[in-house]
Amino acid sequence: MTADVFSRLCYVRDLLGEVREPSPSIRDLAREARMSPYHFIRQFEAVFGVTPHQFRIRSRLDLARVLLARGNHSVTEVCLETGFSSLGSFSDLFTRRVGRPPSAYGRRARAMVVVPGSLPPALFPGCLSLMWRLPADAFRNFREASVGESR
Repeated sequence: MTADVFSRLCYVRDLLGEVREPSPSIRDLAREARMSPYHFIRQFEAVFGVTPHQFRIRSRLDLARVLLARGNHSVTEVCLETGFSSLGSFSDLFTRRVGRPPSAYGRRARAMVVVPGSLPPALFPGCLSLMWRLPADAFRNFREASVGESR
């Protein structure tokens, strides 16, 4: 494979990753790559390991994951913004590929977001949450107690 063919395939891969309506057809993409549709599909899969259709679906689902994690969109808005036309088909495909329904994925992703310098509540032990209320000299007493035990 020449560098020219590889660069055309990379360009077409970038086009596939974009969400725009109407989606370019395989024939349009093959024309961009200057290949027949069948040769384009075979070459694309040989280079990237997935067919153009599989790549398009994966790119859209990746974008859906990001949008759901941000929490600024409803599942319906994410469905339409990522180029899917049927909410049911989108939800079913998302669930099969990601392992949980879109709404559950969004809730879980937002719960796992960590603000720098803090721990998520689920990972923060209760005893540590109480320690901030102790006076500073309480920690000195702990040190003195552990030193006294070692004598």
